[in-house]
Amino acid sequence: MKEIILSILLSIRPEAEFKQSVNFLEDGYLDSFDIIILVSELEKEFNILIPGEQVSPENFMNISTIVSLLDSLINK
Repeated sequence: MKEIILSILLSIRPEAEFKQSVNFLEDGYLDSFDIIILVSELEKEFNILIPGEQVSPENFMNISTIVSLLDSLINK
């Protein structure tokens, strides 16, 4: 799952050092528009719906927080 997420992130921002980042937003790797694209790509890739209330900075800080979010939605 982490590899798929990283691949999607790099398709959005190929120049970003996502593996080194603890907080994508604070480090300037993603902005709000990028998050919208990321949510859409994750929903397509994992065949899930990410509710609006789950689209928060805390859930998209880094790959681990994204994995946790997806795990919670996939394992409902």
